[in-house]
Amino acid sequence: MKSTVLFISIIFTLFSCKSQTIEYVCKPCDLACDELTFNEAGICPHCTMDLITKSELIPEKELILNEIRIQNGSGKFIIEGGFEKSRTITIHYYKPENLKPESQMIIVLPGAGRNGDDYRDAWIEKAEKYNILVLAPEYSEDHYPEFWSYNLAGMITDVEINKERTALTSFKISQNADEWIYNDFDRIYRLAKGELYLNVENYDIFGHSAGGQILHRMAIFKSRHKANRILASNSGWYTVPSDFDDFPVGLKGSTILVEKIDFASNLILFLGERDDANETRGDLRRSPEVDTQGLHRLARGKHFYRESKKIALGLNSEFNWSLKIIPNIGHDYKGMSKAAADFLYKQGE
Repeated sequence: MKSTVLFISIIFTLFSCKSQTIEYVCKPCDLACDELTFNEAGICPHCTMDLITKSELIPEKELILNEIRIQNGSGKFIIEGGFEKSRTITIHYYKPENLKPESQMIIVLPGAGRNGDDYRDAWIEKAEKYNILVLAPEYSEDHYPEFWSYNLAGMITDVEINKERTALTSFKISQNADEWIYNDFDRIYRLAKGELYLNVENYDIFGHSAGGQILHRMAIFKSRHKANRILASNSGWYTVPSDFDDFPVGLKGSTILVEKIDFASNLILFLGERDDANETRGDLRRSPEVDTQGLHRLARGKHFYRESKKIALGLNSEFNWSLKIIPNIGHDYKGMSKAAADFLYKQGE
């Protein structure tokens, strides 16, 4: 009798554990569906918002700094940021249920909206399809104010701009590379790798708009990192690797000479074909210095690639940077995210 009860208890326990599912909810919308839970991802049938995991609703004030718990589905954690650890960075993640130790990892940098949760969500479908871990850092305006703290990765300080906010009036170049946010990406990779016991030796990284600005500058100013493929997507403007133009449009006065740039790195200029003069989404910086690169993002991306290739060949340097134009997509981070996932992982499907 006791053995029968024990057997039934074991079966019940196993069944209960196996039947546990991730609970999904819609983001708070002040409708009755705020109280509903769902057993799978998708769209709320009542308010049509994308569903998120229930754990994603945990307020950031309830998260413990540097406590990293990556569970199946969507979630977030916070880590120290900044050279003196005086700031915080929120990391939004998505972990497929069947993630394996050898599964790949991608870090996704959002645009000027700093909306890491939305950019993470744009990768969920492909993350499930290709079984990849997605990590989207969110650099808040509170800790990283204005475009020079984010787009320019904290490489300039003491900034003054003109009233129209179209050009930098004065600034100082930060000579301490440890203060730049490029250093965060390897750390985020190592933290996630350690938490999940992953075997991957590198990570891919994708940034759109302002995030793309960060990444093409990382390829220029930080050659030593664990990133494999660097996709800089739909940047608004560029730091061209030329010693003749003042930083941040060129390298003059910066911390690096063009001869020191690693043109052999795997930087991919990932541009939308329709991010052209007809595109109205997103803010596009205009100034005499920047307009020499082109009058829209597609033209500026092509200009950066042409000039970089010409400069590298003039130095007899190995040039591995590439240009990929995605048809029928404009300044659309969701469309470019899906295209990036296919570009990176489809061959290994």
